[in-house]
Amino acid sequence: MYDWDDLRVFLAATRAGSLAGAAQRLGIDAATVGRRLARLETALKSTLLVRSPSGIQLTAAGSRLLAAATEAEGAMEAVARVAEPSVVGGTVRISASEGFGAAILAPALPALHAAHPGLRIELAAQTGFLSPAKREVDVVVTLAQPKNARTVVEPLTDYHLGLYASAAYLKRRGAPETVHDLHAHDIVGYVDDLLYAEELRYLEAIAPKLRPVLSSSSIRAQYEIVANGGGIAVLPCFLVGPNLKRVLPHVRLTRRWWLGTHRDVVDNARTKAVHAWLKDTVAARRADLAPPRPKAAR
Repeated sequence: MYDWDDLRVFLAATRAGSLAGAAQRLGIDAATVGRRLARLETALKSTLLVRSPSGIQLTAAGSRLLAAATEAEGAMEAVARVAEPSVVGGTVRISASEGFGAAILAPALPALHAAHPGLRIELAAQTGFLSPAKREVDVVVTLAQPKNARTVVEPLTDYHLGLYASAAYLKRRGAPETVHDLHAHDIVGYVDDLLYAEELRYLEAIAPKLRPVLSSSSIRAQYEIVANGGGIAVLPCFLVGPNLKRVLPHVRLTRRWWLGTHRDVVDNARTKAVHAWLKDTVAARRADLAPPRPKAAR
């Protein structure tokens, strides 16, 4: 007979992608993770994982177990909600994009901790999003509206983007007067085949066949390239400081953040507290997220 706690280790390993990652999440050593997984495989008489230099891969039996274990985990959490329906405590893992997570959510986390000292937050702010449906996270703030039936979704906030460059670049190259003029400038943007969301195809939305000469999968890296005179980029308005200048102020793109939560945790107290904090945070930063259109120069 297998031990439920071994299933918990199995889930941590599949979500982390490695024994070391699972060990870090669980607060145990990697050797213990390996032993527990081996014990689970012995109990179930199946090979569940294949280890490789790039991490661990699920076998067919492992994939079936992952689906069943995820359902079991949801049932266990439902029992916990019955026992402690109003306790704001425990861990909530949030996935958000690199820019939004670092510039909007991270500065507001101390206030959340002060309001709920028993709540532990894990913020995964990175290029790409983790999945509530796969139980990689509890809450996700994503660009594309999640479609999975296991995820409860609602709009969180719109935000605006514009074209920006440094004063040094504009002094050296001059400012474009039309969108067509952008083709004669150094453009900074995403690496096309590393885009993690179609909503990030900004350049095509501004001018057909507009291509970057300097690219990065990281919006923070793009910001640094622009800040150091590397060219013109489409950047979220909330990410830009006074060191950059708005170019072609009439050009403005709008995108939407969606709030997605696994249905098994959406009604517990800690998730509700995080939802309220997220909504209060974007409301407080509304002027940064969606500033009014700049006035045209006279």
